[in-house]
Amino acid sequence: MSGVIDRRAFVVRCTGVGAALVLGGCVAMVTYPVPMLQGRVRLSIADYPDLAAPNGAIKILPMQHDQPLYVLAQDGGEFVAVSPICTHRGCTVDVHGARLVCPCHGSTYSRTGEVLRGPAQRRLTSYRVSRQGDALIIDLTTARS
Repeated sequence: MSGVIDRRAFVVRCTGVGAALVLGGCVAMVTYPVPMLQGRVRLSIADYPDLAAPNGAIKILPMQHDQPLYVLAQDGGEFVAVSPICTHRGCTVDVHGARLVCPCHGSTYSRTGEVLRGPAQRRLTSYRVSRQGDALIIDLTTARS
């Protein structure tokens, strides 16, 4: 009877697999702490290879800033920085390719932060991003809601 497991062992294994899948989804996007100087963050694109991928994205936490930001690669070599905090009820939105989706109530945003589907009524807060050679400069003094 090798290969046969009892009911309890089956439930324990299934629970372990389920927990691994759930926790794996929770840690999918690493948050990078980054320095901030005079309200600006400077990122070298070469240091974050995920930004070079199609629909590339990273999550950063600027020092002395209370909320993380998503830095999202756009078509044509442009970049956008948006708050991941849903404007409906304050849940953290997840990056799903070309969309940002709130897991709490289903609000969906474009990669520029515009509302595509409610219940959210306001866009995500975004910040001006400029490029200087291989570096992105994110100006946290220019929040746009």
